[in-house]
Amino acid sequence: MRPLAALLAVQVLIAGIFIVLVATDNVPFVDDSSDASPPARPAKVDRFDSRAAWKLLREQVELGPRPAGSDASRRLAARLRALLPGGHYQAVPGGLRNVVGSVRGRSRRYLLVGAHYDTKDIPGFVGANDGASGTAVVVQLARRFARAGSRPRHTLVFVLFDGEESPAGTPDSRFEQKGLRGSRVAARRWKAAEAMVLLDFVGDKRLSTPREAYSDRRLWEKLRAAAHRVGVGERFPEETFGAVADDHLPFIRRGVPSIDLIDFDFPCWHRRCDSLSAVSERSLDASGEAVHELIASL
Repeated sequence: MRPLAALLAVQVLIAGIFIVLVATDNVPFVDDSSDASPPARPAKVDRFDSRAAWKLLREQVELGPRPAGSDASRRLAARLRALLPGGHYQAVPGGLRNVVGSVRGRSRRYLLVGAHYDTKDIPGFVGANDGASGTAVVVQLARRFARAGSRPRHTLVFVLFDGEESPAGTPDSRFEQKGLRGSRVAARRWKAAEAMVLLDFVGDKRLSTPREAYSDRRLWEKLRAAAHRVGVGERFPEETFGAVADDHLPFIRRGVPSIDLIDFDFPCWHRRCDSLSAVSERSLDASGEAVHELIASL
């Protein structure tokens, strides 16, 4: 009877450990974002520095959770300001701040490219895809255009939004009132933009970015054409999924044609498994090359 009792005790202990791991999104040997399909083909061009983008994504994740107004978020903002060409802050109510950079073009007309750099205020949530991926791609696009031998056609404004996520405890019905804090400020300042391109979930391993329903159809088709020209068209399927309340909405409401690159079919949304294991450098590269080609073609 003693061996049987010992076996039962071990089984109870294992079951208890498993329950704790499931509750904290830390089940070993399980990766929600593992890619069972064949790897996507790399881009046909090499103008976007995916290695630098990946390094910056890792740097953000290593800071840990970065909710708006936190010490980690402010440290990140200082780092991003130093990286962006002409980097400076834009004040956002509540002590928050957008980080802004620009590249002068041949025309005074301008395009705006944005992402949010804060993370949802969830214990242990590091937002490798939801926050860090878009931020990393936007920064490297800005640096690439700043180093280019000739000026782009349009002036380019790059904005990293603070306070996209609503504060902890905000009900979903109040998200648009309590979240999108930085983009609402930015949309007032840059309401004359020719177009706005938002990068949000752009780094997940199984990246597939159909058109988000609020996104401007004509601008989205230009993005898809650009993606096909650089060899990453499979990442941008010809379909539309549901509307997402995101940082492009304040611009749309001011009449700016806007699109949102967001793979919302992402299993780790607002979960602790949105970590380095959920993202890939190749996805960053596909997103960066497609948007680079879009910007250059407008």
